Amino acid sequence: MRINVFYAIILLNVSYSYAQTGVDTIHYKKVYYFAGTGLGIPLGKTNEVLSPKVFAGSMGVDFTLRNPKYYVYPALYMLSFKYKQQYSDPDYNKIIEDGGASIYMLSLAAGRRKQYNRLNAYIYAGPTIGLVSEPRAEEVGDIVKIHHLKSIAFGTKVGVGADYKFPGFFVCSEFGYMYNFNRIQGRPFQALTIMVGLKSDITKIKNKVVDILTPIVSSSSSPN
Repeated sequence: MRINVFYAIILLNVSYSYAQTGVDTIHYKKVYYFAGTGLGIPLGKTNEVLSPKVFAGSMGVDFTLRNPKYYVYPALYMLSFKYKQQYSDPDYNKIIEDGGASIYMLSLAAGRRKQYNRLNAYIYAGPTIGLVSEPRAEEVGDIVKIHHLKSIAFGTKVGVGADYKFPGFFVCSEFGYMYNFNRIQGRPFQALTIMVGLKSDITKIKNKVVDILTPIVSSSSSPN
């Protein structure tokens, strides 16, 4: 009887220790790098200025927090669109009918995920800051010069996605909504982003960087 009680106590301690380290065995204390490609689809009145172009891309780093259900995800989204100028610009003497615009937005998001064995579903939301590039045309004699006006934009991004773990990597898909507070040609910017890509474990690289930087930080902070 005492032996059975002893084994029961051991099993309880093991179970408790496992629970403390987190049941999410894939993401616990991990850092992942994501690279994807896809499409940016303008929504609402944004369609009057922008239309989808084949290429869009994203890259980001997934930092798992102490509770592996939660993570932070800084990511860069690179979106390309066809551009139709709506208003004349007093600084330029031509209007562009079929040009190209680019939007680069850095998202500083946080999210939550749920693990189903090798399949993971997640949601995220956060602010964005980035660069918008719009084309302008100027005719000088017989030559038409194309200029690119650049401006800083602020906004927000929310999204949902899923990934599946294979040996050594994940296959990921993500659907997001991006909104900028800054307008393009008097229209609000909002777009649906669709990304498909791969995610890989870079925890060892992170640990090596920490090992290198720790003595440097320690020596600089110590009194002379």
